[in-house]
Amino acid sequence: MSQTATSGPTPAPANVFARFIGIITSPKATFQVVVAHPRWFGMLVLTTLLITLCTAGPQFTESGRQAALDQQVRAMENFGMKITDEVYTQMEARSRFGGYITVVTMLIFAPVTALILTVILWAIFNVAMGGDATYKQALAVVVHAGVISTLAQLFTAPLNYARGTLGSATNLGVLLPMIDEKSFLGRLAGTIDLFMVWYVVVLAMGLGVLYRRRTQPIAIALFVVYAVIAVGFAAIMSRLGGSN
Repeated sequence: MSQTATSGPTPAPANVFARFIGIITSPKATFQVVVAHPRWFGMLVLTTLLITLCTAGPQFTESGRQAALDQQVRAMENFGMKITDEVYTQMEARSRFGGYITVVTMLIFAPVTALILTVILWAIFNVAMGGDATYKQALAVVVHAGVISTLAQLFTAPLNYARGTLGSATNLGVLLPMIDEKSFLGRLAGTIDLFMVWYVVVLAMGLGVLYRRRTQPIAIALFVVYAVIAVGFAAIMSRLGGSN
C-alpha cells in the first residue's frame, strides 16, 4: 500500500507567492511543502484570477473581440455550420459581451475543473491503488500543478494580443506551420502543447510526492491518457473538416 506520511522533519509552510514560484523553479521540494501543509484556497484564487485576466482581458479591446469572433466562426465552420451574413451580424453584436461572459465562465470553470480532476485522481490512487492521501492533500497538489497552466496563459496572452488572435501560441501546430492545419497530422500537432507537456510532468511529480511513488510511471500513464484524447480529438476534427 502506498503511504503518504513523510519521513524526517516536516517542511516549513510557505506563502502563496513562494509556492507559485517554487512550482516553477523547484516543484518537488514545493510539493513536499504542499503535502505537509495542504493549503489550496489561496493558490486557487490566485491562479483563477490570473487565468481569467489573461483570457478575458483581450476581449475588452476591439482587436481582442475580433479575434474571439474569428475563432468562434472557425469553430462553427469546423462542425459543418454555415455562417451567413445574418448569423455573423448577430454574433458580432453578441461579441461585445464576450469579455464579461468569459470572466464569469472562467471564474466557474477553473475551480470546477480542479475539483473534478482531483476527484478522479484521488479515486484512482486511493481507491484503486490503495493510497491514503486525504482529498484536501490531493486537491492542493492539483491546484498547485495549475501554476503551469497559469504560466502558459501569462506567456501566450501578450503574444496573442500582438498577433491579433486567440488560442495557444506554443503548440506544435504553430511551431510546424508547414503542416496543413486541417489534416489529421495538423490537428494532432495543434493538440500537443509544450506547456501542457510541462504541466503533465509537474502534476506527475506532485502525485509522486503525495503517494510516495516514482514520478516516471505516473507521468507515462498521464501521457498515455493525453495521447488518447489528442488522437481522438484530431481524428474527429479532421473528419469534420474534411466533410465541409
